[in-house]
Amino acid sequence: MTTFQDPETGELLDRAELGDAAAIEELLTQHRARLRRMVHARMDDRLATCMDASDVVQETLMMAAQNLPEYLKTRPLPFYPWLRQIAWNRLVALRRRYVEVSKRDVTREQSLELSGESAMRLADQLAASETGVVKRLVRKEARDRVQSALQALGELDREIVLLRHIEAMSYVEVAATIKISETAAKQRHVRALQRLRRELGEESSGA
Repeated sequence: MTTFQDPETGELLDRAELGDAAAIEELLTQHRARLRRMVHARMDDRLATCMDASDVVQETLMMAAQNLPEYLKTRPLPFYPWLRQIAWNRLVALRRRYVEVSKRDVTREQSLELSGESAMRLADQLAASETGVVKRLVRKEARDRVQSALQALGELDREIVLLRHIEAMSYVEVAATIKISETAAKQRHVRALQRLRRELGEESSGA
């Protein structure tokens, strides 16, 4: 199965499949900053007190190196969503180990909450080109309001907003991550932003 890759990553994957050690090293490091941003955003605030995001990223890259030959056989996902899934699974395991959780299924994509700092970043993004209630909120209140508004969204729509605005993923990557079409991801993103702004008291005509 062949999946869409940006040209640079696709070339590195082809070289890695031929055993090019330099290409493998570049593949595993060029997304380090993105991966750290994702881990930092999704790491439970309680987990962050006993685990550093950089350690999770390093463990993820080591696991990716071990599993890269298997990935290269079929390339079931674009490379970054595949790499991100390894980090996600690691966060789930760490949360189970270090943080008391209910018996709900925490392996689902939507179950890891947004960190407080990332909620603030989303609030700032929504306020950046808007006027209205978000700009008038103090930072702590804005964070709490954003968390509450996100919970009012459906699970899939909430995840699309977070993938796009917190993790800065492309629509192709979003679609691969949550297993919907790119067109559906775009459409749901627009609708989710509209509802999110309504939940926050914003008057908005679109994304």
